[in-house]
Amino acid sequence: MNPISPGLSWYEASLGERPHYPALDGEAQADVVVIGGGFTGLSAAAHLARAGVDVVLIEAHRFGDGASGRNGGQLNTGQRAWPEDMEAGLGFARARALFDLAEDAKAHLLGFAGEHGIDIEYMPGHMSVAHKARYVKDYRAHAEIMATRYGYPHIAFMDAQETAERVGSTRFFGGVRDTGTGHVNPLKLVVGTARVAAAAGARLFESTKATGISSANGKVTVTTPRGTIHADKALIAVNAYGGDLEPISAAHVMPIGSFIGATPPLGTDSPVLPGLESVDDSRFVVRYFRRDREGRLLFGGREIYAPGDPRDINIHIRRQITEIYPALKDVEITHAWGGYVGITLPRTPFVREVMPNVISAGGYSGHGVMLSNFVGRLYAETVAGNRDRLKLFEELKVPPFPGGRRFRAPLLFLALNWYALRDRF
Repeated sequence: MNPISPGLSWYEASLGERPHYPALDGEAQADVVVIGGGFTGLSAAAHLARAGVDVVLIEAHRFGDGASGRNGGQLNTGQRAWPEDMEAGLGFARARALFDLAEDAKAHLLGFAGEHGIDIEYMPGHMSVAHKARYVKDYRAHAEIMATRYGYPHIAFMDAQETAERVGSTRFFGGVRDTGTGHVNPLKLVVGTARVAAAAGARLFESTKATGISSANGKVTVTTPRGTIHADKALIAVNAYGGDLEPISAAHVMPIGSFIGATPPLGTDSPVLPGLESVDDSRFVVRYFRRDREGRLLFGGREIYAPGDPRDINIHIRRQITEIYPALKDVEITHAWGGYVGITLPRTPFVREVMPNVISAGGYSGHGVMLSNFVGRLYAETVAGNRDRLKLFEELKVPPFPGGRRFRAPLLFLALNWYALRDRF
């Protein structure tokens, strides 16, 4: 059972034997130490090692036990916010650069998996749908803006009828369909990336918690319960599971819970997502769902975020499935699980040098499958001397959450419940 996230995921249950890596026992020296065995850390380790850099990576639990191995698997397109919304605050040039960077991230993920023979179960197609009628005009405009201003012709507007046919539900009022993206099995990507990193010479350690990090005299020191690592540089890639390892990241990246349920395969004649595409809706507390390669429905989200883990994830997920697909009110939920997503206030990634020679990356805010893997590659580019692309993320203004350590979680709880209430009306 996962010690840091509730429930057994379908990904874990279907994977079979997941490779184990040893715990660190003793001292270690490296060019770079990476803390965190999710997408960002493993991608960084793989690219660093393939470039000849001596890298040590440590993970407190097992690779993929956090959000990287338990998420909804959707790639999406662009950053978390639509480009036109980012343009309002950043200007067109920076918004376009960030969009193009995200397209590079998408191509990188698919290319990396293909190059290394990682079966990520890629399925094409994604839809974003409006749960309120007044949002439809924004979706119509978005499709036009993406084609004309951002050179992305793969998004098409859907009216209510087409949305109902493609989603298999009359719950939504319209939306857009993106044929230039898709969805994947995230845990297979984690396992495959670790395999690539290890084969390239990265030293990978599980069950090795970082208990402290310091930087002095051009060297970084990371302490663990059974050994110390000395390196020239460090990447902190723990995202929502950082705790108090380093205070700057903790102030800017907040963990929130997200939960998923899986059904048996629905059959080829099911009206639910007949194209086996993925979906997200227009709620602030977003609902996201897809059918996988075998046709099972994977449905994620919760109506109200509350402190702690839910006692019965099935109850929450079943209620939401039934709202969209009443005919599935009695469908079996074979697996239900949760985890924690790292978010920032502006929903843009947090990438910052938090002490000399130590960069922290996280806060992908629900867009991490695509972006986090690429940030790992960009960190490797930075170590090699090219920081230009990583700086596009570093220069984003990400303020800390208000309330400090004592009050920020209660304030976020109140805010999320307020937005969830607004989603209903």
